[in-house]
Amino acid sequence: MKLSKLAFATALIGVSCSLSLNAAQSTDVQDVVKAGQKINQSAEKSQHKIDKISDQIQTKLQQFKTVNKEIDGLNVYNVQMQKQIDNQLAELADIANSMEQVSIIERQISPLMARMISTLEAFVALDVPFLPEERAQRLASLNSMMERADIAVSEKFRRVLEAYQIEVDYGRTIEAYSGLLTIDGQEQNVEFLRIGRVSFLYQTRDGSNLGLWNAESKSWEALPASYRSDLNKAFRIARKQLAPDLVIVPLNVSE
Repeated sequence: MKLSKLAFATALIGVSCSLSLNAAQSTDVQDVVKAGQKINQSAEKSQHKIDKISDQIQTKLQQFKTVNKEIDGLNVYNVQMQKQIDNQLAELADIANSMEQVSIIERQISPLMARMISTLEAFVALDVPFLPEERAQRLASLNSMMERADIAVSEKFRRVLEAYQIEVDYGRTIEAYSGLLTIDGQEQNVEFLRIGRVSFLYQTRDGSNLGLWNAESKSWEALPASYRSDLNKAFRIARKQLAPDLVIVPLNVSE
């Protein structure tokens, strides 16, 4: 009976120890689980942070690549622009050199044009006196032009050459025009006829008076009525009322 009680007491002690051990083990497991959960949560948060930082790094890297491309493009553009600037500077240098040459030419050509105008004035003064107002106005315009700074030298030279060409053309054309002429002390309306420079004639409106410019005496000479028919024909040819044809007219007397 005593043995049985001892055995029972031993069994109770064993059960008690077993229960205490199981309880202690259960507490340790819970702590481990909780610690693991905390570690997992911390790891998850860390992973989120890593992912976020990685995304930011990728974004910055892409921006960096984009900026690098823009910089490369700007570098290429700058190289092209520098070439253009260099070419423009070279052109400016050429223009400056050309302008210097032009200035030299201008200094040389201006006196030449002045001499050409003076020569033309002398020529007109000695020439057959047709279209006196028109030719005098042209010469006055040339002289006035030479004093103007707003007209380029090239344009001045062109106008001088144009005036010379007009005078040259007078020598190979036929022309009829109206004008005033003093005859026997009276100013009358007459018709002038210029045949090149070889013959300069007039006829009064009523056809009663005919005349020829005498280049030697620098005066008008009356013509006989026998020239009236040919003179009328020549006037009609000059006015393009008749086709060109042979006419007989007197010539200016050569000096």
